[in-house]
Amino acid sequence: MIKIFGIKNCDTMKKAFRWLDDNNLEYSFHDYKKEGLDEATAKAWVDELGWENIINKRGTTWRKLDEETKGTMDNNNAVHIMMTQPSIIKRPLLVVKKSIYLGFDAENYAQKLL
Repeated sequence: MIKIFGIKNCDTMKKAFRWLDDNNLEYSFHDYKKEGLDEATAKAWVDELGWENIINKRGTTWRKLDEETKGTMDNNNAVHIMMTQPSIIKRPLLVVKKSIYLGFDAENYAQKLL
């Protein structure tokens, strides 16, 4: 089973949902805004992918952070920020078995999920 993490009203999430639906793939959705994110999960993702990949530096949540927070970002700080401001996490994040796929890329999804 595919587990997809993100925020329901995000355009990139909508593309991912549409792709999964069009390809008849079952998935469960975890909405950060409604369900939050636990520390162990955030830490596991950061340990595997690195904070630089998980944190969306192009989004408004990152831009709203103060310069000191941005300048001192590391794995531990990223986990804390991810838990308190989950919209900073790149979307979508898919977990399939023990693999993590970050972002939406139809070609990559087709190679990895079909």
